[in-house]
Amino acid sequence: MANVNVKFNNKDYLLSCDEGQEESLKKLTNYLDIKYKELKDKLGNIGENKLLLITSIQLIDEYFDIKERISAQQIKLETLSKKFLELKSLALEYKSKKDSEINSLNSEIDNFKKMIEESNSLYETMLDRTTRSLEQIIEKTGTSSKVQ
Repeated sequence: MANVNVKFNNKDYLLSCDEGQEESLKKLTNYLDIKYKELKDKLGNIGENKLLLITSIQLIDEYFDIKERISAQQIKLETLSKKFLELKSLALEYKSKKDSEINSLNSEIDNFKKMIEESNSLYETMLDRTTRSLEQIIEKTGTSSKVQ
């Protein structure tokens, strides 16, 4: 334990605190002294005990007010966090659906490409057959013309 000299209401006090907490204790005591002096200036000299009680009540009121605001902010943060998780879930679900649609469209494109290739191959085969048939007809027609 460390000992710290502090001043409160123009009086010196020797207080103990954990090692490393000396500056914090001095700041807290100084804050308390300021609040006490403010009340003393406002209310006059109504007695040290009563002023200490009122100062303590005001500080506790500030504490509870801050604590209440923090709780309200935590609730807001939790609500936002839940909404964010819902939004994230919806976004992932949407992405999954779109990925599925893209895969389906890619599959359809691949099938369409195969169909075009097959049609092209069939067309070329038909064109080759037709060309050969025409060549044969021309040959026969050319041979028939020579014979007459």
